[in-house]
Amino acid sequence: MKIIGITNVDKFLAVLDKCQGKIELVTSEGDRLNLKSKLCQYLALSKIFSEAKIDEIEIITSEPEDAKLLLEYLIRG
Repeated sequence: MKIIGITNVDKFLAVLDKCQGKIELVTSEGDRLNLKSKLCQYLALSKIFSEAKIDEIEIITSEPEDAKLLLEYLIRG
């Protein structure tokens, strides 16, 4: 799923913490980064998060319930 317009990074990370399965960020080169890993969140994504805004990212979830959580976050903001 593609997610656009993330402006509240802290809330987005809190939603990721609630997810049970694998959550991966797919880079433009096709690499998959584990978004459940705090190290990955802080190091690999620091450039994106430093601006406190994410324009568009692609995320893969391994559990349907996790996709629902992310969609709920997008709808409610």
